[in-house]
Amino acid sequence: MRGKEVNKKDKDKVFSKPIEKKFEFDQAVASVFDDMLSRSVPFYDEVRKLIIDLILAEQEEGKKILDLGFSTAKFLLDLHSKMDARMELKGLDNSPAMLERAEQKCQAFGADISLELADMLTYDFKQEDIIVANYTLQFIRPMQRMELVRKIHDGLKEDGVFIFSEKVVFEDKKLDKQMIDIYYAYKKEQGYSEYEIAQKREALENVLIPFTVEENIHMCKEAGFRQINTIFQWANFVTFVAKK
Repeated sequence: MRGKEVNKKDKDKVFSKPIEKKFEFDQAVASVFDDMLSRSVPFYDEVRKLIIDLILAEQEEGKKILDLGFSTAKFLLDLHSKMDARMELKGLDNSPAMLERAEQKCQAFGADISLELADMLTYDFKQEDIIVANYTLQFIRPMQRMELVRKIHDGLKEDGVFIFSEKVVFEDKKLDKQMIDIYYAYKKEQGYSEYEIAQKREALENVLIPFTVEENIHMCKEAGFRQINTIFQWANFVTFVAKK
């Protein structure tokens, strides 16, 4: 029963009133983040399941999985509940509010998951098998993003895999505008008002900085990854798999 209570999603109303600051992963966001993701990111649940299935296809004892920006640990908890082999699951996040909520959930479900409050830009990656970053890199400043992806590459074992999802932009400005309009229509269908959509867009200005698909692939190649593929795309949301 306790697990159900912790897993219950509070409704996202963060941007229903005037914003006073730029977007950040504070207590207000952490408390509604699961609802925010499911209503703001198209096919988020399906993408999470796709990545988990990809990991489970080659699961084995002792395999090390690291989630960058674990937020409320939903991805790690889902993976933990479905794996048969005893893999080592760990998450990094730099938000104390997210860490607190994630620890509560892991404790409630009795999940053996290691969570650490850390800055991924300075973290010492230690020969991971798989590193996952779902909608995380886009919040890293572009000049630092390349260096982080290089660190991720170097922190993977040989034949290691980096799986990441990102919001993207398009070189074709007309197409980019069309995709944004389609995305905002999607958010309205999820119950967000035009005011909330505008408020969040303003809060994310210069905080979430997306690359094109080509820029993300180029970044991975420059970091040393030998093969990069896209395994999912809906409008301006894409999931990549980069192999060392």
